[in-house]
Amino acid sequence: MPASTSSSSTTSSGDFFKDQESSQRPLWREVFVGLEWIALRSSPVYYGLGVPRGDGSAVIVIPGFMGTDMYLQEVYYWLRRIGYRSYMSRIGWNAECVNTLVDRLSETITKAHADTGRKVHLVGHSLGGVIARSAAAQTPDRVASVITLGSPFRGIRSHPLVLAAGERVRERIRRQNGNLPPDCYTGYCGCAAVVAVQNGLPESILQTAVYTKSDGVVDWRVCVTDDSATNFEVSGTHVGLVFNASVYNLIATRLKASGHIG
Repeated sequence: MPASTSSSSTTSSGDFFKDQESSQRPLWREVFVGLEWIALRSSPVYYGLGVPRGDGSAVIVIPGFMGTDMYLQEVYYWLRRIGYRSYMSRIGWNAECVNTLVDRLSETITKAHADTGRKVHLVGHSLGGVIARSAAAQTPDRVASVITLGSPFRGIRSHPLVLAAGERVRERIRRQNGNLPPDCYTGYCGCAAVVAVQNGLPESILQTAVYTKSDGVVDWRVCVTDDSATNFEVSGTHVGLVFNASVYNLIATRLKASGHIG
């Protein structure tokens, strides 16, 4: 269902994206992700029944923080079953410099666009959605739509354990790359990838923000846009957004809605 946003969550994405603070999320709820996976495989949606069919256009799926393409195989093969030409992101392990990850995703976008001769669609989970929005903002001529799943593109408000993991990644990046700016791997970084997220998406790209208020990792308020018509609430866990039948139905519906753009 579309979400209405409060005044505290409708700040323009520019400065808001720079915010980073601890949020005591119900991390324990994430243990229920297995139930979501079981429910997905027993749902008609998983088998392509009762959802809008694809038109053969390209859809790239992007993993979240500390993840790789491997855990997105369910949605990858499902997209093929319903008629799309799906691609893995090929960004590698999502625990590197955001600018580097966006550059890798842009290469996959270029390939998918060349393969199909049409604009592509991006589906990003968690931090993968932030990377998707950055890449799309930098290559709007090749992207038709962006769907984010629990993606904190309006600021980093996460469970303390997640923030601590992010700080460890940041320190590793600094050790490996020498004298990087002190704001590297934060919302204050001046790299092209972060600036693109701050600037937002052009109107030519249809955006969709899927979120769950029971998210145990990220505060859902930083996962929605200013336009309530593009925000969709589902029930479930943060990790389980990629194994959620309601999310799959939303993806199919929104891809269909943006098909004329590609």
